[in-house]
Amino acid sequence: MTLTRRGTDWNFARAWEEIAAVVPDRPAIVTDRGRLTFGAFEDRAERLAGALAERGIGEGDKVAIHLPNGAEYMEAFFAAAKLGAVPVNVNYRYVGPEVACLLDNADARALVFHAAFRSVAADAMAAYRAGLATLLEVGGEEGRDSDDHAPPVTGAEPYESVLAGAARRPAPRRPGGDDLFFLYTGGTTGLPKAVMWRHDDFYVAQWELARPGVPITEPADAVRAGKRAATTLPASPLMHSFGLSLALQTLAGGGTIVLVEGTRFDPTATLLIAARERVAVLGIVGDAFARPLLEALQALDDAGGAPDLSSLKAIVSSGAAWSTATKARLAGRLPGVRLIDSLGSTEGPAARSSTGADDAAEPVRFRAGRNVRVVDEQGRAIVPGSGTAGLLAVGGRTPLGYYKDPEKTARTFRWIDGEPYTVAGDWARVEADGTITLLGRGSGCINTGGEKVFAEEVEDVLRSHPSVADCAVVGVPDERFGEIVVAVVQPAPGHSLDETEARRWCSTRLAGYKQPRAVVTVDDVGRSPAGKLDHPALRTLAAERLGRAGAGAGRR
Repeated sequence: MTLTRRGTDWNFARAWEEIAAVVPDRPAIVTDRGRLTFGAFEDRAERLAGALAERGIGEGDKVAIHLPNGAEYMEAFFAAAKLGAVPVNVNYRYVGPEVACLLDNADARALVFHAAFRSVAADAMAAYRAGLATLLEVGGEEGRDSDDHAPPVTGAEPYESVLAGAARRPAPRRPGGDDLFFLYTGGTTGLPKAVMWRHDDFYVAQWELARPGVPITEPADAVRAGKRAATTLPASPLMHSFGLSLALQTLAGGGTIVLVEGTRFDPTATLLIAARERVAVLGIVGDAFARPLLEALQALDDAGGAPDLSSLKAIVSSGAAWSTATKARLAGRLPGVRLIDSLGSTEGPAARSSTGADDAAEPVRFRAGRNVRVVDEQGRAIVPGSGTAGLLAVGGRTPLGYYKDPEKTARTFRWIDGEPYTVAGDWARVEADGTITLLGRGSGCINTGGEKVFAEEVEDVLRSHPSVADCAVVGVPDERFGEIVVAVVQPAPGHSLDETEARRWCSTRLAGYKQPRAVVTVDDVGRSPAGKLDHPALRTLAAERLGRAGAGAGRR
């Protein structure tokens, strides 16, 4: 893999090291288990880097992080970056074969996993043995959150014991801007792919999204000048690009991230810790998070324990639909808070749209800018107000491409008018006033609560069931999750398949969020002579059968 240096030599590891030297006692990460200062964050990451180096991990090696939100996630990222190694996100909802597939694709040399995922890690290790130099388990040695029904994973070392026995390396490597980290996609356009981001490009792209037109400041210089990023709570998982980007940018600005640990979103705990820690920015994933937050707010009010959220200045959402009705309700409950829609993907941020109490009920539109345009499939600009749908193209700092996939890289990362753009497959329309209305991604993608499910992957699993002659998997509108996964099944003669059996069949093969929440039976799924499925028609049929509103409206 040949890398081309672009821009400066900026790197998250170097930035955090310098910030720790300036404000060692400032809180960097806060959880219910305690507060980790920048000094302690740097020290623990340095010890972990030394331990990884002793076990053969070095520059360019892939370090897979299979952890829920917690300080250890960021420590593992920091430690890998210190070595010039490549942090790799692992979806903790994956089952063993899925994790093994990702490790194989990434050429992983190390895996840091949580004790709650012992059985998954064991299954993954049984299928993946290629070059894994070290295996570290977080949590088990403390007796917390472990998978009590699973024996210890062979070869795994306790994370805290490894850190306790590790010494700081005498001459830390100063990594450069060409160092990478991988962000695996959620499978929007097929099986997950590793988006290769340079530290420098990612930082600049996120800066330009949040602060358009503002000169980029070196983190340590800003901290020395008394500046710091707002205290931020990424409620979405760090294993996804949105949650991680909030954490990376906040820490790089010398701010504090607050994390609610665990694998499930807990709206009550989120509100209480946000109030306790005086959180200024809350990151969520559309209605899947906003609706439970509203319900939790109401329940706390009814119980006489309404939290003081006066410190909250903004709620930022990305990754799933955030309805105008839900935003209006939030604006009514939190009138002084800005509600920010962030448009983008793992392949890159695109634009933001900010609303307040007076305009939260308006449909969201994004403003086209220098780095955001809508083009046809040949790269020609769509005329504003023409009503023609086109592809969203995002310029500026872009990833290097997909790891080990030059064909998909060429399709997604294009040169348009002599400039690099990311065209990830999002369809959009340019209105007469120049704003952009997002229409959605290809029909094969289902976005359920921020998790992206590729229909063909689920269809392949269901078709292996003896009772299934053929099937299609579609997304059906849902008030909370945006969409739910529904299987349209053509049973084999004399057979039937219900939701319980469909989920049982998928449970050892697919993550829970990919499993069908409903099954609709048809005599024939209606393949074309070319063997293709009409997913939009099947989606409408399934929605009508299930009595879901908006059956024919398509998806955002």
